[in-house]
Amino acid sequence: MTVSSQSASALTPVFVRLKLSLLKNGLRRSGGRKAAYITSAVLALLFAALQLLGLIALRGTAHAGTLTVLLLALLAIGWTVMPLFFPSGDETLDPTRLVMLPLRPQPLIGALLAASLVGIGPLFTLCLILGSAIAVAQGTGAALAAVLAVPLALLVCVALARAVAAANTRLLTSRKGRDLAVLSGLVIAVGIQFVNFGAQRLGKSGGLSALDPVADVVRWLPPASAIGAVDSVSEGSYGRAALQLLVSVGALGLLLYAWQRSLVKLMTTPDGSTLAASDASRKESTGKGLASLLPGGRTGTVMLRTLRYAWRDPKTKAAWITSLAIGLIVPVFNALQGSGTVYFACFATGMLGMQMYNQFGQDTSAFWMVLLSISSTRDAYLELRARALALLLVTLPYTLLVTVLTAGLLGGWTKLPEVIGLALALLGAMLATGSVASATLAYSIPQDSRKNVAPGQGGIAFLSILGGMVASAVLCAPMIALAIWMHVSGRHGALWLLLPLGAVYGALICWAGLKVAAPRAADRLPEILSAVSTG
Repeated sequence: MTVSSQSASALTPVFVRLKLSLLKNGLRRSGGRKAAYITSAVLALLFAALQLLGLIALRGTAHAGTLTVLLLALLAIGWTVMPLFFPSGDETLDPTRLVMLPLRPQPLIGALLAASLVGIGPLFTLCLILGSAIAVAQGTGAALAAVLAVPLALLVCVALARAVAAANTRLLTSRKGRDLAVLSGLVIAVGIQFVNFGAQRLGKSGGLSALDPVADVVRWLPPASAIGAVDSVSEGSYGRAALQLLVSVGALGLLLYAWQRSLVKLMTTPDGSTLAASDASRKESTGKGLASLLPGGRTGTVMLRTLRYAWRDPKTKAAWITSLAIGLIVPVFNALQGSGTVYFACFATGMLGMQMYNQFGQDTSAFWMVLLSISSTRDAYLELRARALALLLVTLPYTLLVTVLTAGLLGGWTKLPEVIGLALALLGAMLATGSVASATLAYSIPQDSRKNVAPGQGGIAFLSILGGMVASAVLCAPMIALAIWMHVSGRHGALWLLLPLGAVYGALICWAGLKVAAPRAADRLPEILSAVSTG
């Protein structure tokens, strides 16, 4: 009897044992990995137990139904995005490993679904779902509904993760998938900021009652609708509870169908990513797109290379997107909370200005190709100037956008010209100090680990960034002193002059910094190559 003729019930124990074997063999690789897994498992289960007790303590409270359905919605979001950010966390998420085996998609889905229930994540989710059901269940009827709702909600979460993973398998195993993994920390950080902002807004609006309208909608969305059904039975609304359970059952069926379609496609169609890559290469070779908009000669070539690094290299892309996101979140969120000031917009400029530091370190060992093209101080100046211009292409419009948005939220339009002027002066100073730091304090950025600095170069990186920030503040001191003097002396009508003055001052400081950095870079090319190639 071939494997393809076996039923899902026969395949299920095989895949469950396979999942357990993968977990066991993964822990055998190193003692550190085993210790990390055990520690994370203990902490996750401890947190899940505490959450379970907390949810049980909510039983009978006024807003238990609101909190539980929103909790289930957050769990569903987590199960949706985690496969995209951590595809290597579960090797069975990649169904292409099974393509060469004589397996049919339909029985394979049942086996993979059962195997997906093995692990810390499903157990953690089960604890939260069980606690949510206990929190809202009132009476025998609700308890019976919870017996159906708890496994149904868990199956919807797991099937959702599987369907998303199967639909994006080839993305997850490509370079773009690795980019998503690098950016996962950013998404988590941004999400924490949104949760913090929401919690503060709830505190000001009078508690969980402000979420009741949202919960009324979410309780009809799976898998939250399963817990919503338990709450509806507790309230005596049996018809509504039946509909909510049907919504979750229907969603589970649709997810399993979408998962099966994705498996069939993966097992019967070739990977076309190489064709897309070749098409992109042909488009680039024709000179169309961004390259046609940049100046010719060395300047345009270096600018294009710098922008491509920012888009293609995972570490560089993560640094750029982190700076863009955090630079926007800090001034905007403070403005929305009513505790900000228009001057916070300069924080966005500073975040992007830091990308000028360690320019040669971003090239890693490929810097030797840049080294061959630099034979004089003039060449070094053109190289650094082009990199600064590439940064300006993004930083200038970004600075204007964040400043205008912050001023609009706070109603501080009268301060807009002076803030833009100060931001431009700060940008020029950071480009200047970044150029000098790149030429004198270069360090390597490892490409095969999550570290941003090679071992033994942490002190160089610290001195480069901290020293550059202090030097930038010193260089901006004249513009800051001028702004303070104009405010104190009552010359508010002339504050708009800070805009052109800041632009000119920033440009002069940037030019001076490039002039200082160029001869140092030209004289230290071998040292820079050695530093950025370490690790």
